[in-house]
Amino acid sequence: MKKVTLLIPVYNEEAMLPSLYGRLIELINRNDMYEWEILFINDGSCDGTLDCLHRLRQADQRVNYVNLSRNFGKEIAMLAGFDYTTGDCCVVMDADLQDPPELVDQMLQYWEEGYDDIYAKRRNRGEESWLRRRLSLAFYKILQKMSRIDILPNVGDFRLLDKRCVLSLRNLREHERYTKGLFCWIGYKKKGIEFDRGDRLAGHSSWSFFKLLNLAIEGITSSSTAPLRIATVCGVLVSFSSFIYAIYFLIKTILYGDQAAGFPTLIVVILFLGGIQLFSLGVIGEYIGRIFKETKGRPTYIASDYNETKLGYDQH
Repeated sequence: MKKVTLLIPVYNEEAMLPSLYGRLIELINRNDMYEWEILFINDGSCDGTLDCLHRLRQADQRVNYVNLSRNFGKEIAMLAGFDYTTGDCCVVMDADLQDPPELVDQMLQYWEEGYDDIYAKRRNRGEESWLRRRLSLAFYKILQKMSRIDILPNVGDFRLLDKRCVLSLRNLREHERYTKGLFCWIGYKKKGIEFDRGDRLAGHSSWSFFKLLNLAIEGITSSSTAPLRIATVCGVLVSFSSFIYAIYFLIKTILYGDQAAGFPTLIVVILFLGGIQLFSLGVIGEYIGRIFKETKGRPTYIASDYNETKLGYDQH
């Protein structure tokens, strides 16, 4: 029998786990021609999530869980899942049930037809506010223009990955990860399924505006060097404008004599040039910071427990 792993990163999802597990069991019972594994990655939850996972494991041996030593973030938690998955394919989904498990039936059909990466594309974005929705769409447009790979818009982490996709992602060990970009970078045969994203049934999302902003910066800097080029172009344009401005003042002095330049104009020019310089340094700093983190050679995460087994210093 082929084995399917349901990979679910969790962070403070104690309220959602009973409902989620019930829906997953319905999915498994409908597809009893497969062997199943439910793999939870506990990303340093500070509520009763770990105890709930332990109880689910005691009641159902198909449930496995990896407990990370602290909160490393969802992107790293997914990498931990890729390291510990044992299935012939892996379905990545969120614990909040905004990704409907019922869609996995269709994903499995396309997988049997030979597709390696079956991704779910949102027709709508559920309970998101109008501003957050518009900012998300704008981010995808910017990322598509900057990146050399085709970044899929309105596509999250909910997808089925063949084992060879998982093995490819397992070998990509960078610390500053944008997994949505990595899904596109590895290639393979892809198939999209559209769905209506639901609303969270319980608990609260841990994704604040600033966390999403940080993820957007990660996505751009991980997928493209275009911001460095933009800083270079800005520098060239400002230098060229300054040269033209200098010629203008030279001709004006020759024709009309030496006149004192206006103080407001001088201040505006100085502040403008200073802003361009700080912007360029900030962009360069973002990339240097990522280089600094990679050169440390630290493991991407530390797993504390796998089911009932304490792992000590299991580094990856």
